[in-house]
Amino acid sequence: MSITILGIESSCDDTSASVIRDGVLLSNIIAGQAVHQSYGGVVPELASRAHQQNIIPVVAEAIKRAGIDKSKLSAVAFTRGPGLMGSLLVGTSFAKGFSASLGIPMIEINHLQAHVLAHFIKETPDDTDQPTYPFLCLLVSGGNSQIIKVNAYNDMEVIGQTIDDAAGEAFDKCAKVMGLGYPGGPVVNRLANEGNPKAFEFNKPHIQGYDYSFSGLKTSFLYTLRDRLKEDPDFIENNKADLCASLQSTVIDILMTKLRKAAKDLNIKEVAVAGGVSANTGLRDAFHDHAARYGWKIHIPKFAFTTDNAAMVAITGYYKYMDKDFCAMDAAPFSRVVL
Repeated sequence: MSITILGIESSCDDTSASVIRDGVLLSNIIAGQAVHQSYGGVVPELASRAHQQNIIPVVAEAIKRAGIDKSKLSAVAFTRGPGLMGSLLVGTSFAKGFSASLGIPMIEINHLQAHVLAHFIKETPDDTDQPTYPFLCLLVSGGNSQIIKVNAYNDMEVIGQTIDDAAGEAFDKCAKVMGLGYPGGPVVNRLANEGNPKAFEFNKPHIQGYDYSFSGLKTSFLYTLRDRLKEDPDFIENNKADLCASLQSTVIDILMTKLRKAAKDLNIKEVAVAGGVSANTGLRDAFHDHAARYGWKIHIPKFAFTTDNAAMVAITGYYKYMDKDFCAMDAAPFSRVVL
């Protein structure tokens, strides 16, 4: 009998619903929220209100595009955390009502675990390009920067993580001081393609083990702008592409140095990347470069599966359903957690 999972994702500012049957993607609908752009960041209260407006039409569209009736769903999987509490409450509450009305089980999903398992989404039944255990996954987003040793879908070990800011946060905040708007990551990426990555040098941290730090880089970037703007008020405008290229190159070098060390020490040749920053073309190029130089077998998600989406929630729910790993109706969302 087929296993059909409805996934719901509402951890931040994207409302998403997806249907997966027997591991194969049938639909994946994402509704973004443009309301935050003028504020230079996500406003939690506005995010939760937008989720309330979006969740019913998004779920309805996901079921419609999947070409199924809701009575055929085996379970509903939802992001329980981590994320913004108000946003998570919308998805959790909807999942509870949906589960109760159809009499189907609920499956709670860890948002970070789902990002890693996005690599197991099949778009066709004969898609076999999934990682084999154990593998390393670099999880990089606006809120997280981690190196994870993945032993099984439900056995993940964080061996390195940021001790302060995340890589995506560094991109966004540095972009903000340059006046590039929000979200800054994609703008930095676009401008970096036109600039010289060796034009400016920024501080790189010296942290023990596999952990990351990006606060020093942000400070170094800020001080460079402060000092140069005294000499030339148009410094940012005249050097925008070079600044972005140098910033991006530094962040990628920091990420890949620790990942390279972990892969060598653990003797793991299969390496994946996940999270919003995995959409960065410079980071993707670095992965291809390392595959050629070090014999890695790499896994890079499609752009649709890099940012927050419900397909990764649904595929995680599919694996948990097979283990009958359901949650109770009184499950409450959580805003902070580690894997």
